[in-house]
Amino acid sequence: MLFEFSADIAKLGFFIACAYALVSGLARRRHAPWAVQLTQRRLALLAMLTLVVSGIKVIEDVLAKESGPVDAAVLWFIREHVPAALTGFFATVTLSGTAGFLVPAGVLVTVALLIGGRRYEALLVGASLGAAALLVWAIKALVGRARPALWDAQWAWGSSFPSGHTLSSAALLTAAALCVARIWPRAGRMAMVIAMLWAGLVALSRLILGVHWPSDVLAALCMGIFIPLLISVAHDLRYRQPRAGGAGG
Repeated sequence: MLFEFSADIAKLGFFIACAYALVSGLARRRHAPWAVQLTQRRLALLAMLTLVVSGIKVIEDVLAKESGPVDAAVLWFIREHVPAALTGFFATVTLSGTAGFLVPAGVLVTVALLIGGRRYEALLVGASLGAAALLVWAIKALVGRARPALWDAQWAWGSSFPSGHTLSSAALLTAAALCVARIWPRAGRMAMVIAMLWAGLVALSRLILGVHWPSDVLAALCMGIFIPLLISVAHDLRYRQPRAGGAGG
């Protein structure tokens, strides 16, 4: 199993490197200003490609029904090693991934940004949360995966794949962190760390409560983080292209 895992990681790394070289090469040949922007946003581009390749791999395994044994083993490991005393804490954490929390929070942040004159940031937050909701609905309807039934767990409705709590919270938190980075650049890194930790806790809570498979939350994290990153990079490519010839008089 360790050898197969190492081989999968090596293949993912190879695909990511090839995709990065392809995107950069096409940008240089077809649209030089984009090549400049992609160079400046190198980390964001690499993050997006990593999320896409990893997400595709997880989805492929789920659809081919190859993730079952690993999913079950990880769930049992969590069940046996996470203290029962923490269940209440994670039951509270998981509430931050519900529509009852995310929708009011997203609306409040969007309105606050609009009032503050930050129209793009407001669009980033609103569009990220809306796209996440649509993506969750569409994939759940298409895949229809059964939820775990390894032990008595709290009841949850709908398809297991992907985790709606995880995907939506990751999208909103990543969008909020990107907004912080644009408004207060010095706080951007800390905001992103907090966003990733929070999204990770929501994902972990779904596993501890036994209502999702690990592949459900892993794919959801990839997709949730990817959505606002894609919107952000697309915006920069369109509106922040360097002007040839300098400023006119």
